Amino acid sequence: MAKKPDSTESRPASAAKTGGGKPVFETKLGRLYRGDCLEVLSAVRESPDVVFADPPFNLGKDYGNGLSDSLKCEQYLRWCERWIAECARLLAPGGAFFLFNLPRWNVELGHYLGCAGLQFRHWIAIDIKYSLPIPGRLYPSHYSLLYYTKGKPRVFDRPRVPIPTCRHCGGDIKDYGGHRSKLNPAGLNLSDVWGDIPPVRHNSTKRRSANELSLKLLRRVLAISSNPGDLVLDPFGGSGTTYIAAEEMGRRWLGVEIGDCDPIILRLQGKDAQLEPKNKGDAGKGMTRLRVPRRASEGLLPF
Repeated sequence: MAKKPDSTESRPASAAKTGGGKPVFETKLGRLYRGDCLEVLSAVRESPDVVFADPPFNLGKDYGNGLSDSLKCEQYLRWCERWIAECARLLAPGGAFFLFNLPRWNVELGHYLGCAGLQFRHWIAIDIKYSLPIPGRLYPSHYSLLYYTKGKPRVFDRPRVPIPTCRHCGGDIKDYGGHRSKLNPAGLNLSDVWGDIPPVRHNSTKRRSANELSLKLLRRVLAISSNPGDLVLDPFGGSGTTYIAAEEMGRRWLGVEIGDCDPIILRLQGKDAQLEPKNKGDAGKGMTRLRVPRRASEGLLPF
């Protein structure tokens, strides 16, 4: 893979202009816009090489300032279809589209990705338990990460992962059929089940009170699908994990957040986390402001 460029030498994301809108924050590699992702995406003039989307899961959370994610099922899916179509339209030929959501939703959203002209690559299972056991159902223990591309992938670099060892004795967990000596010393080929992504739950590492993605996840996504200097689009900024990974890895980036952008800005500035939102909504992750109250009978289980 090419050498990581210095951020002062990289082509800035200023070419990814939006119609008259000014960013709330920018670095030498990227720009962050505050607003509805559909409005911002419709004005983007440059094609990203990678799209990573971690939208609201429609679980009825209240992000403050009227930014709850409580839509009826069919409305949530229609909204997702709209922003998926916009991201797919912008995506460069050979570009990668990653969509992180609950399996319950990604089953439906994969159809929209296909209808937008993208090709299925993988359903990646992120092994993180996110719910208590539910009577009459299996224990929900993974998130879904859909991986699609716009035609043949321009970049695909499959990482290797360390050979698993016992945390108590330090020995190998498997015997590999007696062929341990023949394994690649660089590690095992990465599969489509990722069991090494840690949850971000402790206040000392979180940047906001709502859910936050692991930096390890975004580093891996960008390593698989992009080269230094490529443009990464994340329309649901959240805590800014995608933008931090892009900065670290020399990727240009374009970000959108409809809620409070302060946690993202503080993180990009290298400042300490501040978990108390300033009445702006706690990183609403770009969801549209349209809200429809949900009756209790329409509640959705988180899987």
